[in-house]
Amino acid sequence: MEYNFRAIEKKWQARWVDTKAYQVSNDSPKPKCYVLDMFPYPSGAGLHVGHPLGYISSDIYARYKRLKGFNVLHPMGWDAFGLPAEQYALETGQHPAVTTANNLAAFRRQLDNIGFSFDWEREVKTSDPGYYKWTQWIFLQLFNSWFNRSLQKAERIETLIAAFEKSGNKEYECPGDRSISFTAEEWKQFSEARQREILMHYRLAFLAFAEVNWCAALGTVLANDEVVNGVSERGGFPVVKKKMRQWFLRITEYANRLLEGLDTVAYSDAMKEMQRNWIGKSQGAEVTFAVDGVAGSAVTVYTTRPDTIFGVDFMVLAPEHDLVSQITTEAQKAEVEKYLDYVQSRSERERMAEVKQITGCFTGAYVLNPFNGRRIPVWISEYVLAGYGTGAIMAVPCGDQRDFSFAKHFNIPITNIIGEAFNGEEANPTKDATLQHSDFLDGMTMRAAMDVVADKIEEMGIGKRQINYKMRDSGFSRQRYWGEPFPIVYKNGIPYALDEKELPVTLPHVENYKPGEEGEGPLANITDWVNIDTDTKRETNTMPGYAGSSWYFLRYADPKNTEEFAGRAATDYWNQVDVYVGGTEHAVGHLLYSRMWTKALYDLGYIGFQEPYKKLINQGMIGGNTRLVYRIRGTNTFVSHGLKDQYETDELRTDVNIVDGVELDIAAFKKWKPDFNDAEFVLENGKYICGVVLEKMSKSKFNTVNPDDVVEKFGADTFRMYEMFLGPVEQSKPWDTKGIEGVHRFLKKLWRLFADEQKGIIVKDAPATPEELKILHKTIQKIDADTENFSYNTAVSQFMICVNELSSLKCNKRSVLEPVLILLAPYAPHIAEELWHQLGNTTSILDAPYPVFEEKYTKESAFNYPIAVNGKTRTELSFALDADNESIEKEVLTNDAIQRWMEGKPVKKVVIVKGRMINVVV
Repeated sequence: MEYNFRAIEKKWQARWVDTKAYQVSNDSPKPKCYVLDMFPYPSGAGLHVGHPLGYISSDIYARYKRLKGFNVLHPMGWDAFGLPAEQYALETGQHPAVTTANNLAAFRRQLDNIGFSFDWEREVKTSDPGYYKWTQWIFLQLFNSWFNRSLQKAERIETLIAAFEKSGNKEYECPGDRSISFTAEEWKQFSEARQREILMHYRLAFLAFAEVNWCAALGTVLANDEVVNGVSERGGFPVVKKKMRQWFLRITEYANRLLEGLDTVAYSDAMKEMQRNWIGKSQGAEVTFAVDGVAGSAVTVYTTRPDTIFGVDFMVLAPEHDLVSQITTEAQKAEVEKYLDYVQSRSERERMAEVKQITGCFTGAYVLNPFNGRRIPVWISEYVLAGYGTGAIMAVPCGDQRDFSFAKHFNIPITNIIGEAFNGEEANPTKDATLQHSDFLDGMTMRAAMDVVADKIEEMGIGKRQINYKMRDSGFSRQRYWGEPFPIVYKNGIPYALDEKELPVTLPHVENYKPGEEGEGPLANITDWVNIDTDTKRETNTMPGYAGSSWYFLRYADPKNTEEFAGRAATDYWNQVDVYVGGTEHAVGHLLYSRMWTKALYDLGYIGFQEPYKKLINQGMIGGNTRLVYRIRGTNTFVSHGLKDQYETDELRTDVNIVDGVELDIAAFKKWKPDFNDAEFVLENGKYICGVVLEKMSKSKFNTVNPDDVVEKFGADTFRMYEMFLGPVEQSKPWDTKGIEGVHRFLKKLWRLFADEQKGIIVKDAPATPEELKILHKTIQKIDADTENFSYNTAVSQFMICVNELSSLKCNKRSVLEPVLILLAPYAPHIAEELWHQLGNTTSILDAPYPVFEEKYTKESAFNYPIAVNGKTRTELSFALDADNESIEKEVLTNDAIQRWMEGKPVKKVVIVKGRMINVVV
């Protein structure tokens, strides 16, 4: 009976579909376990062998928990909206709905080929109107809510209106514009337009004018990390700064709760640190500096070091700061405008990362130090960002290196307020120096002065203590077609929420994806859709890619519900995701937004938990082993790797799939590209040997391997186990198709424990020996612990050890082999199910009871003692652990090998150290 792996795998994949083996119920007496993958964006390229790494690891865990008696939710869906799909559609001349559907079908086929236990009955697709209806609905909940800082939670906007009608906003500082202040009477006198304008400054989803990265070629606003050196990361198109009306989510209001929530979840320390750094909490004070000679104008700065107030030698504003145009002198106007043009070409990421290049421009204006009236020059520089703090900093060159470098570069005099702690060669950011040249702070330590100055600032009415966050409110508008339409209309320019009964606002079909005349999204070109009537227009932006992915885990709990995003009973049952598996590239964006949406829905009473994901596993990447060929410069002759140094060559990448290990298939290479049809080769030992370099797996590097090809050649079970065998799930590692053969041999060896090619099934019902039970229970203990801890590489190693040991014992006993199959089922489900049924079982191995470890079988009953004569080990003998010294000594002294080494000499003594060694002294 041969191991025909492809026939077996196709048979069981079809059977599992027919029997709905992976369909899960929301009503079960079993404990629940929710295992989730970050759902994929279905690109046109399909899966390569690096993609399934996380899916396999989560699948093993889901199957394992099912065997352990849990009701397991393990769904899959598609992050189908977004710019890549739109660009791919543009490049191929097809509608994104068509390309997305085709890509989904290809992805689904590839996933099914690997044998995942997804409950496809719960499949979601973010571009499905039945799904994005609820994305729009959640947006409306955010739009109709505000964050009550005193209660630290979101509330309905009606509660804020009631508070305004009762006592104005004196108790509720306006997060969008802190200068807004009014009484109850004033509120009642405001026009509806003014009231809605004020409420917009409080809403969790709000509209504001913002400077954005506008890329005309792509027709959209780009995030900061999508812009490199003034061009788009995708396509290299020019990007300029442009002020546009954008939707935002007020995630900054949740900053503290996002920080506190990290203490309640099982993320890696590195992941938590990434989120903490992104949120960037700091404590300090805001202080106002009056602009000299400009009545009513002042610059407010936020500083974490109020103790250095007397060391301020210049002020730096963000180039985008509103005051720049007001305070720039006529003499400096041309220089400032020239500098502003330069900043337009720089992305925020570049401005934050740049440390070597110092740029800036003097405005000609001065502010006054509020403590001593000293005139301080005001500069602008790209290293100050409008969105962080107040968009202005007070520069203290003796204590901050960037300020020091700036002062040196522009010859700005430096005030030393820390005496000998400042050497004049570099800044010293110490908090422990004694202050000098600091007026009433002289002689005080800097740490002690922090509170003194903060108190004084508040006492003088020139500022206040302040907690700031580096994180900014997240842009929620995209000027593109392929995304969720906003459920918003404008009546005479004022935004209003649509009635929930009008959802979903479906995406109209378009033939042209070009942006509108003023940079609006392509929807602006569909005038019949935009203009509801003469006074009412639709929002023409669409939501970003992270909209649908911020809440999809909730929809899986109740995907067919047409009345609500998910029923409360369903979300109460499945609750938080127990294990969430995905890449670190989503560490900040997706995770933070998803956490914020969850907290908002919790605050508004729709769900009963505040954190979406209990535990997060970040899988590493599988890198591509790129193969290199070497063309002799100016020719079409390729020289083998070992001979390349004898020639002047150009290094080229070749398709890894036409290389066996490192040996190039020359015939296939010649067919690969027309340019190489007449190529000639300089070989070493009759072979062309390629060079190897480890890189990210990518089509452009010709190093992608299609999992379909691997599965066809070696089987899905081999592929699954090999991906896990490569190394710890969290680590990145290289793919090497050669290495998979060892795992394939292991599964063949396992098969031979159960079946003989001529005799068929050879499993017997004889009782297991103590040695066989010991191997089995050591394996149960190891596999159980390793699977629970995602240590899959060491689990695969243990399977190999187990099969080798059972093979050497010629063990064909049902009582040993059946439990091994159950242990193996999460890793290699097809071969496990096939052999399970070959043994006569009629139910699926998917629901077999997980083997229970019994320590009594692994306890050692004997010890193999090294036996020494005069301190030198001469042989080994095994004795029962409870053997007495007298019987041990008797057997040692009568052993032939020991007697030979004693050479007839009299025994002085026999030293027996129980469980360690025996030494005969002669």
